[in-house]
Amino acid sequence: MSVVYNILVAAHLLGMAAIVGGYLSVLQAPRISEVIVWGARVQLLTGLAIVGIGEGALDKDYNHIKVGVKLLVTLVVVALAEIGRAREKRSEGNVNIVHAVGVLAIVNALIAALWT
Repeated sequence: MSVVYNILVAAHLLGMAAIVGGYLSVLQAPRISEVIVWGARVQLLTGLAIVGIGEGALDKDYNHIKVGVKLLVTLVVVALAEIGRAREKRSEGNVNIVHAVGVLAIVNALIAALWT
């Protein structure tokens, strides 16, 4: 089960890279790309699976407050990414949504790294 856990962690990091990298790549002409949306989706799903497998099968001890804060931020990122992408498909894009998604994804990465 630890192999599955490690694969999920790698996918989780790739999701974060997709969101943050996607955001940094569109700063000249801000828009929500499909890469950002899929990165947000991957972040949410792999994060839930990591905590579930870690607690259920591997007896890891998580800080549930930290996990809850990260989940809340991730849900906001996913919602804003989905809304922003849908609006852009209708040619109603909003630059503020793009920046909110990028900054919140960076904040979530900082929470993961700095909250001990």
